[in-house]
Amino acid sequence: MRTPLGDFLRSRRDSIQPASLGLPDHGRRRSPGLRRSDVAARAGVSVEYLTRIEQGRDRNPSIAVLNALADALTLSPAERGHLRYLAKITGGGCVAHARAEPPRREVRPSVLETLRLIEPGIAVVTNRLGDLLAWTDAFAAVADGSGLLEAETPNLTRYVFTDPRARTFFPSWDDVADEQAFDLWLGPAIENAEWLITELAPVAGPDFTRRVNRHVVPSRGVLRIDHPSGCGLRLRRESLELPADAQQLLVLLPADEETSLAVDGLRGRRGQGRLRAIS
Repeated sequence: MRTPLGDFLRSRRDSIQPASLGLPDHGRRRSPGLRRSDVAARAGVSVEYLTRIEQGRDRNPSIAVLNALADALTLSPAERGHLRYLAKITGGGCVAHARAEPPRREVRPSVLETLRLIEPGIAVVTNRLGDLLAWTDAFAAVADGSGLLEAETPNLTRYVFTDPRARTFFPSWDDVADEQAFDLWLGPAIENAEWLITELAPVAGPDFTRRVNRHVVPSRGVLRIDHPSGCGLRLRRESLELPADAQQLLVLLPADEETSLAVDGLRGRRGQGRLRAIS
């Protein structure tokens, strides 16, 4: 039975060209990247043991083995953190679950008050599954006309993968899609991620499933938006974790003066600020 840990190790192995590590090219093969024997030799483990981990037959590799595999695959610090997280949920959280429940949608009053203090800034309360739970009027102005907030219960992940307008609204759609797929693994519980995957996969298609299973750790650079009004926006992202609620407060900051002026113009078209919360 495949596991998230095994999928991640296999995808990283397939993404590395032998020449980049000074290894010989063994010629044509069925899959790209490094052979299991290459990784096993670099990590100091047997090929049979690495195969068991990748195939999900060994779910509890030691910290020393994880570190050795991370070194062998030259993982970045962010990728190493994701490797440890997947090892944790694979070892204890990827066996039979109780029936998954939808994530909570209530936003605490103190968090809503924080949003009011951020106004006229661009801010939204969300979670790792992509639910948009409360937002400032400036956020609504930036999203106006995109279709993002049209649903009764807006969800960024569902919007990115099922609404064709998302590919125009986000000119770097591939990067945004990878971010949303990756964040499903960081949800408040693996059960909640599975709940959304089960709901979304049938309508989002194989591209969604592929992105979820390949575990690309996103860089989260400047977010680019092509607003329906015709202006291009470049926004830096700052995220404040709300661990008690399994939520985040995301603030979007203009990355340049042109964006700042454009956001002021969009806000002016909407008039007075109106904080909105979904519950």
